[in-house]
Amino acid sequence: MDLKPETKLKDLVDKYPFLIEFIPTLSPHYERLKNPVLRETMFKIATLEKVAQSGGFTVEELAKKIKEEIDRHSKDDVAEQRKEILKSIIRDLHDGVEMEVLRKRFADLVKDVSATEIAEIEQSLIDEGLPETEVKRLCDVHVEVFKHALDDQDVPRPPAGHPVHTFMVENRAAENIMGEIDGLISEIGTPADHEKLDAYRDQLSSLLEKISEIEKHYLRKENQLFPHLEAHGVSGPSQVMWALHDDVREVIKIARRQVKDPDPRIVTTMDELITTIKDMIYKEEHILFPMSLETLTDKEWLDVKNGSEEIGYAWTEPMVDWTPDVHEEQEKVIGAAVMSTVALDTGALTPEQVNLMLTHLPVDVTFVDENDRVAYYSSGKERIFPRSPGIIGREVIRCHPPRSVHVVENIVKAFKDGTKDEAEFWLQMGERFIHIRYFPIRDKEGNYRGTIEVSQDVTEIRKLEGQRRLLDWTQ
Repeated sequence: MDLKPETKLKDLVDKYPFLIEFIPTLSPHYERLKNPVLRETMFKIATLEKVAQSGGFTVEELAKKIKEEIDRHSKDDVAEQRKEILKSIIRDLHDGVEMEVLRKRFADLVKDVSATEIAEIEQSLIDEGLPETEVKRLCDVHVEVFKHALDDQDVPRPPAGHPVHTFMVENRAAENIMGEIDGLISEIGTPADHEKLDAYRDQLSSLLEKISEIEKHYLRKENQLFPHLEAHGVSGPSQVMWALHDDVREVIKIARRQVKDPDPRIVTTMDELITTIKDMIYKEEHILFPMSLETLTDKEWLDVKNGSEEIGYAWTEPMVDWTPDVHEEQEKVIGAAVMSTVALDTGALTPEQVNLMLTHLPVDVTFVDENDRVAYYSSGKERIFPRSPGIIGREVIRCHPPRSVHVVENIVKAFKDGTKDEAEFWLQMGERFIHIRYFPIRDKEGNYRGTIEVSQDVTEIRKLEGQRRLLDWTQ
């Protein structure tokens, strides 16, 4: 609309209703426009020129402010329309509409889309009730629809030493290993030639173990990157991607069994493994990493980097120590505070002694507070299950693979309502036998205050027989 001195205010607000709320914010003289009765009479006769004069503006100044507000709303409307279009495409995917039809709709209606928008859309769908498992099931299809738009966007190019740079260096290493596996699979043939499979079994087994190092890559995403995204309200994409990590882990387990026998199906399994990892790399570099770089601050990326050391790296380590220019005051404990003690039911310990005691226990300990957030984990020399500082403050359900979340929720619920006082599990991890127990923590009044998880490697304990007394100990 062309704004002129004689433009009636009623014509403006009829076309742009949001101006009813906006105009009173420009001047105290416009406060009376909030009164619906006055507004009904005044808007019919008031021109832009008269409104400008009463508020102490020139016509040009008032027109400029109104145009800026109209433009802002127009941009918001376009963004919302694009979001609804993309959401409708994803919904139709789940309803079985043909891929080519949806790809054409995408090309016709949406000319460009960012990685952040895709993540926001998937998050919106999950928030609206679409199960994360359903989003995961068609995640590959989502990427296929958006692939043409994503291919036109540059992949991130962060500085050396930045966590995303390290992830991408690992991706290149993974691609090299997968290239070797591809070459070996071609030699073995499809279906597998039994003699060649037997001849190349050791090489295949070695390459399988090399590609299995990708576990550290995934663990850093799950325990360091995902918690920071969740702090910004972005939980859907991380949960979907974690479920895909578990798919890779499961295929690796199957491949290990098949290469040990050896089983001719190993060729198909390795093809599936390579395809799944390559698809994951594409999703990381075209969706996850760009969206994360737009979302996280330098301080948060520094936290991601610092926590990554505890988990480790796949195939290569950062060659450069990336340190952003982050200014913040460091708290220092000085004087008597260093010597302060914590009064316990039986005795008193300094914070240092408490920490040393917990880190030297022959078990892994994790404490989840009454708000279902991880408050502590013991950082011993050799943890059974990897942990990193990124999980502190994280919802406990976000610290577990999606397929086991319902079990965790049921355990915590049973502890809170008092129907259970322990949950016990055990599993075989290679040659190690792991015993895992959960206990509710309650105060003296019986109020639930949290849950403690205790994990222990009991491999050697299970072998004990007879007895060995204190006096039997020798140096």
